[in-house]
Amino acid sequence: MKTRLSVLIISLLATFSLQAQTNDRYIEVTGTSEIEIVPDKIHYLIEIREYFEEEFDGKSKPEEYRTKVPLSEIEQGLRKNLAEAGIKQDAIRTQEIGDYWRQQGQDFLVSKKFDITLTDFNQINEIVERIDTKGIHTMRIGELENKDMLTYHQKGKIEALKAAQRKATYLVEALGKKLGDVIRIVEEGNSNIFPFARHCPKFCVNGNRIQL
Repeated sequence: MKTRLSVLIISLLATFSLQAQTNDRYIEVTGTSEIEIVPDKIHYLIEIREYFEEEFDGKSKPEEYRTKVPLSEIEQGLRKNLAEAGIKQDAIRTQEIGDYWRQQGQDFLVSKKFDITLTDFNQINEIVERIDTKGIHTMRIGELENKDMLTYHQKGKIEALKAAQRKATYLVEALGKKLGDVIRIVEEGNSNIFPFARHCPKFCVNGNRIQL
């Protein structure tokens, strides 16, 4: 199973010369690249929470809930299910414990969140098939990682620069001009994005200003 992994948005400002023109004319274009990455480390987040057995009897009202299932019992069942799914105990990390609100007129229910490190999305299917969902509050995919991320960054930048150069070339040629050499490239900033691996360089070319 493949998924796109979050990487940095790269913004580059590059200035080109325009052949046979004065130096006060330029063009700005944006080039982007999209890289599909297969994660080799998946953080799967599971939050458990205490509950009442009466919640699942199909007849009791909230004010009649009495038999609370303790957090320790729910955690023991979860760890047993994870072991059956082939997840080692050292891959399970406690992320946080507690809660910040209570339902009006009811007992405070304690929760605990686990960060489970997986290497294959098929392991999630194994977990879901075995887990007892009564004590599960939330389950979701968290951070995705790849040990070769730097290589993907570099490849993305290169492909984005090539895309911007191609765009600048055909726009300039449509005006009967020729694209010259790169004068400068400035990286303007970056931020994280999910789920796309996208790089956005801008090119400035000497010539009449055209901004897309």
